[in-house]
Amino acid sequence: MDLALRLGRRCAGLTAENPAVGCVIAHNISGRVEIVGRGWTQEGGRPHAERVALAEAGPLAREATAYVTLEPCSHTGKSSPCADALIEAGIARVVCAHPDPDRRVAGRGFEKLRSAGIAVDVGLMQERAHRDLGGFLSRTVRYRPWLQAKMAFSPDGMIGIEGQGNYPVTGALAKSRTYALRAQADAILVGCDTVLIDNPALTVRLPGLEARSPVRVVLDSKGRMPLETILVQTAENTPVWIVTTEQMPRDKANALKEKGCDILRVDATPEGHVNLKLALEAMAERGINTVFAECGAKLADEMLKAGLVDEFFLYQGAEQIGPNGLVALDGSPEKALFSAGFILEENCNMGQDKLKRFVRPQSLDALYGD
Repeated sequence: MDLALRLGRRCAGLTAENPAVGCVIAHNISGRVEIVGRGWTQEGGRPHAERVALAEAGPLAREATAYVTLEPCSHTGKSSPCADALIEAGIARVVCAHPDPDRRVAGRGFEKLRSAGIAVDVGLMQERAHRDLGGFLSRTVRYRPWLQAKMAFSPDGMIGIEGQGNYPVTGALAKSRTYALRAQADAILVGCDTVLIDNPALTVRLPGLEARSPVRVVLDSKGRMPLETILVQTAENTPVWIVTTEQMPRDKANALKEKGCDILRVDATPEGHVNLKLALEAMAERGINTVFAECGAKLADEMLKAGLVDEFFLYQGAEQIGPNGLVALDGSPEKALFSAGFILEENCNMGQDKLKRFVRPQSLDALYGD
């Protein structure tokens, strides 16, 4: 199961609306247990992990055990059910980490397998699977993506210098980790202020992973985003979605569409901003499981106050910025996170910098549904 979980993470961020599942098939051959099939959900969500593993195992799948990280599907979508494929292959036992809360499955996969005489065990390493499948579970149970947020602070609580866009608070190792996080997400989210100040590309710039740049999403309530930005100019190569309100002029929306951007309109808050909850729901409707938000001060504050952040990546640089710095989260990000109910799950060094990863237990509990 440990191998199945690791395989499942291989295509994280690339499986569209489908979960990133892993499957391992093991068979007792002459008194020795051997792995005869390995699979993971492929790009675009198909074929599913079970079918990939069964194809590798071939005839050796008969009377074997399949270890799968999520309940095999029992409904017919773009392909026939994986539960049927396991039955037809002659699998004798299925060990599953996590049940599927999708209403089209929700125990029916296990029921179909048991009805065919297959032994089914559920719950092995379920806690890890619950974390790995967080995006899919969130979209399925809460109807919104799992929201990760990322910020970088100096030791004196600053995120940059007044008047200087894209100030490097941290070094190369931290930047590489950020690129890796982007590659595992379905979408990167920023506010329009970040685009106006930094003019970012928001792509994955790691050797061999350049093609894994996810959808780039900008919150722009009034249509302030210039057509000359890197995002707009590259929208036909890497998708760009603009989440806006009725305040964006129609001619500006049409101009952005002509450049290749998609426009998603949601209701505004009383203050005239994009309603963040509705924005996340709109992304979920388009199959987005995990969103990685690279926050400025305003966006981070709004998301935390709304209780929408599930996981927070807090980078801490080595050098103080001083009195000209830009303050965010009152200059005490850890205090703000603990006050919002987060717990520290990871604390590691990245060269001279540090990364602390916080998770909100309430978010994890919500993924189980009712």
